[in-house]
Amino acid sequence: MKIELIGKKCTPRESFKERAERKLAKVECLFGSDTTAKITAAVEKTSKSVEITLQKHGIIFRAQERAQELDAALDKAIDALIRQIRKNKTRLEKKLHTPSIGEVFADEAPIEESITEVLRTKTLSLKPESADEAILQMNLLGHSFYLFLNAENGQVNLVYTRADGGYGLLVPEFA
Repeated sequence: MKIELIGKKCTPRESFKERAERKLAKVECLFGSDTTAKITAAVEKTSKSVEITLQKHGIIFRAQERAQELDAALDKAIDALIRQIRKNKTRLEKKLHTPSIGEVFADEAPIEESITEVLRTKTLSLKPESADEAILQMNLLGHSFYLFLNAENGQVNLVYTRADGGYGLLVPEFA
């Protein structure tokens, strides 16, 4: 597994990277060695946070956790990733064409799978607007995300409210 470690307002120690490699070994046996993991460690005013993004063949898993210490935040984030993988193991096996995920979690209690069903379909007309206008519209509607046609690049973009109170902008990248 290729691990990229990024520090925001801090420089993670080598022991932190070694701990992350040990903890991600179980995930590596699920996805294989060609998986990439991006770990971002950040120091904030009252806590420390760790964000882990795993990617393989277009499948992306992401978890972000906060704690008083980086090691505790890392443990919580990896636990959250493993919960996501367990919850979606059947779908992953179909997409990755491998039964290994079921074998790794065979000894653990099964999690009931929810049936994905489209409950409502909405049609919306997209008008060109800036990201700032889209954020304003999102706030006026009281939504946590808003899809719009970006006037700057002519692409469909999405703005969303982040857990830290800021805003995010999703810009599609076509492979």
